[in-house]
Formats: sequence, C-alpha cells, structure tokens
Amino acid sequence: MSPRLATFIVFLLNGAVFGTWAARVPALAEQIGAEPGSLGLALLGASAGLAVTAPIAARICAVHGSRMVLIASSLLSPLLLPVLALSRSPLQFGLTLIALGASVAAMDVSMNVAAVVVVRDLQRPLMPQFHAGFSFGGLIGSLGSAAAAQAHWTPMKHFIAAAIVGLLVTALIAKHIPGGVGERHREEVTERTNVLKSPVLWLLASVALCSAIAEGAAADWSALFMVRERGMGDAAGAYAYAGFSIAMALARWFGEPIQRKLGPHRLLAVGGGLAATGLALAVLIPLPTSGYLGFGLAGLGLAFSFPVVMDLASEIGKRADGSGGERELGLVTTIAYTGFLAGPPIVGGLAHVSSLVVSLGFVALVTALIIPATWLARRAARQPASV
Repeated sequence: MSPRLATFIVFLLNGAVFGTWAARVPALAEQIGAEPGSLGLALLGASAGLAVTAPIAARICAVHGSRMVLIASSLLSPLLLPVLALSRSPLQFGLTLIALGASVAAMDVSMNVAAVVVVRDLQRPLMPQFHAGFSFGGLIGSLGSAAAAQAHWTPMKHFIAAAIVGLLVTALIAKHIPGGVGERHREEVTERTNVLKSPVLWLLASVALCSAIAEGAAADWSALFMVRERGMGDAAGAYAYAGFSIAMALARWFGEPIQRKLGPHRLLAVGGGLAATGLALAVLIPLPTSGYLGFGLAGLGLAFSFPVVMDLASEIGKRADGSGGERELGLVTTIAYTGFLAGPPIVGGLAHVSSLVVSLGFVALVTALIIPATWLARRAARQPASV
C-alpha cells in the first residue's frame, strides 16, 4: 500500500467517525432529552476539544512527525463512539464530546501534515482529493447512520459496529502512514518562530473559520432541521447530510482541473458564494426538496475551502528543502475549529429564541463572508512579507 493511499484512507476514516455520530444527533438528542439550546451547548464539547488540542498536535507533529499522533488518534476516535452512546444527559454528552473532539483534532492535524508530505513528494495539488476522502467518509458514516436508524438500531449497537470497523481499518494501514518530516528538523522547528505576524495567514484562517461554521452547521443541524422544520423522519433527515457530503466529495475528487483553471483565490470566492446561496435556499423555501438541494449546493460550494486554505497555509511555512508548514497548518486548523466551537451554541441559541430557519439563515450570511476574506487574502499575499 502506498503512503498516498494510506493517507487517503485515514481521511476517509476521520470523516466516517464524524458522519456516524453527527447524523445520529436526532436520536442522541431524544435519548438525552435535549432541546436545541441545551443540545447546542452539549455540542460545544466537541468543538472545545478540537480547538484546545489542534495547536498541541501541531507542535508535536512539527518536532516528531505525524505518524505516531495519527495512529494513536485513529485508534482512539472509533473507541469513543460507544462511550458517546452511554450518555443519558446533555452534560454527559458534552463531556464525552470533549474527548472525542480532542481525538479528532489530533487526527485532523496529523493527517493534514501527512498529506502535505505526500503532496510535496508527488508534486501534485492532491489536497482536495485527500479531503474528498473525508467527505466520502462522512457520506459512508451518514448513510450507515440512516440505515441504522431505518433498522431501529440503538446508537449503542450502531456505534459498537462502527468502532470495530474503524479499529480494523487502522490496523491495516498503520505501517503505511507517512511519518512526516519532524525527525529531520527537530532543532530547527523548536526555535521560536512567530506565525502570528502573517496577515495572509490570518485572512486564510478567517476563510477556514467561515467555512467551518457552515460545515459544522450542516453536520450538526441539517438532519435535525429536516426533521423538525420540514417534517421528515430520522432516516430521511440523515440524507440531508448525506447529500451535503456527496456533493462535497465529488467536487473535491473531480475538481483538480477547475482548481488549475480558476486558481485558489477565485475558487475560494466562487465556492463561498455558492455555499451561501445553497444555505439560503434551504431555509427560505419551506419544501423538503429545497432543503436537500440547498444542503447539496452548500457542500459543493464549501468543497475546496478547507483543502485550498491548507495548501496555501502550508506554502507560507515551506522551507527551502521542501519541508515545514506544520505550525501554519496548526494555526489555521485551530482558528477553523473555533468555527466549530462557536457554531453549535450560536445555531442552538438562535434556534431556541426563534427557529432553526433563522439560525441557519444567519449561517448563510456568515458563509458569504468568505468572498471578501478571500479577496483581502489575495491582496495581502501581494504585499511584502513582514519580518
């Protein structure tokens, strides 16, 4: 098995873990007796674990390489799914999500570092295809959740089966995962470097932030939106996130020619506009078909946001020998995860005082901010670098 294939499978596994529990949110919410407000606060746990762990994982990868972090987190994340199913209150649910979020963050950062190693070795813009693996994984997880809901499986039964599959996959690919470049540059990367002074990096991070808010809203709330606002059943509601994941995965997998033609910045801006339009369509037209179509368009529009931003960020920290960029990836990932951190309570809080229609409409407006943020990032990239 090649390092490229092993890395792709890790992205697939990460997406599957996320899609598995995200698409069962309606069943879990019923199990713990949570309304939108309390559910939003509970979902905050995953985002908190993500945001706190991402910069720590980036530092470890910078010094030691990504392989051990990636293997450990790939084993832990599936194991935490059955623990999540043990929750009987919003508090228990939120605390377990902190641990799951931390594990997923370590996995996310280390797999992106591994992907950068492969991209630079092969000298091809493959980052969107790796992130297509995450989307395909989200599709597999959400479709599995829909099937489990249709079969009336409890979250516990479903999550035990998912955990077994995840552990077997990790065991098969562990020895083929690339190790990163940390070991070759331990002295260099431990020098004090300040990535916080780069305006371009912060603007790229803001694009990732807006994208993360939108993607997190689709993952955490699309199924519940279709169930509570459009009158669909649990199984049918899960297909909303499935459609989002399908559109995102296909765009990432087949979009390399489009990326080459438009360039990264134009692609980010066009995608942000399309995603905002899709979310607006889902909430403004009170029909189930509009909801499914809108979430599909949102997935299509957001497809390139995170992988292209990661590509651009890693290039800022690239060294003369082709290594580097771990800290830049860590910063962008951390800022993006604040989107996942802020998204659940904002959507849940707005839904509590109004409705999910209003709260997801707000997310559409946030998504539209990708357009000016991308324009400013492109303009800042043309300015001389700060010393």
